[in-house]
Amino acid sequence: MKEKSTIKVQKSSGEKVNFSLPKLKKSLRHSGASEKDIQQIIDIVRDELYQGISTREIYNRAFVLLKKKKSIFASKYKLKKAIYELGPTGFPFEHFIAEILGHSGFQVAVGQYVQGKCVTHEIDVVAIKNTKKLFIECKFHGEEGRNCDVKIPLYIHSRYNDITTTQSQEYEYEGWVVTNTRFTSDAIQYGKCAQLYLLSWDFPKGNGLKDRIDRIGLYPITVSTLLSNREKVFLLDRGIVLCKQLLKAVFYLDHLGISEGRKEQITNEIKLLCNA
Repeated sequence: MKEKSTIKVQKSSGEKVNFSLPKLKKSLRHSGASEKDIQQIIDIVRDELYQGISTREIYNRAFVLLKKKKSIFASKYKLKKAIYELGPTGFPFEHFIAEILGHSGFQVAVGQYVQGKCVTHEIDVVAIKNTKKLFIECKFHGEEGRNCDVKIPLYIHSRYNDITTTQSQEYEYEGWVVTNTRFTSDAIQYGKCAQLYLLSWDFPKGNGLKDRIDRIGLYPITVSTLLSNREKVFLLDRGIVLCKQLLKAVFYLDHLGISEGRKEQITNEIKLLCNA
């Protein structure tokens, strides 16, 4: 068998890259598993690699192995995938972003109409903290491999300029573009030049969505490994986007006809995540 460093893996975009052991190890560490457990999982996954294996297959195998160790490890490991599961409309994603900002001290409102100089705009999230006011547009993608190119910040910037010409001087204004995927290099370059704040899964470095979620423990309900897809959709349709929200509205699990034993398992999983 070839050295593992020469194994090519296929990303969701179709691009083929060399398998990265450090990258797999880093993602497994994010789950909170011990170094011993991580090494055991790496040994198994590495032995099962073959030329052209998809990153999805590697992820699925690691996820199953983590879940056997402890469900909370698997939940934290699947965070990125869980964000994609907030679709398909993107509306729960807007509420999710609003909750993140709300827990950072902002007053937030979702789906606000704001009059610009030329037209009226519907803004996904408006957030206010002290003298700062943010106009935030959320670009949600339900599929991996679809990044935000430069056309997105270009479009948002023109809307932002139309809005700010009519605003009072009591606030310092910022235009934000938030996505659950990644920005292209051109999009980042334009955002910096136009003084738009860009927020994605891993940008800005050290303060992307992943970092913010871990820091404040605001995990989406979709990270649960015990709730079915049908149950997650039921909860999302009723505005339950966060694990913390479910703890305050456990009665929804009764509406779903979930048994007492299983309900206890689900709430224990959610509590562990909220306190992680």
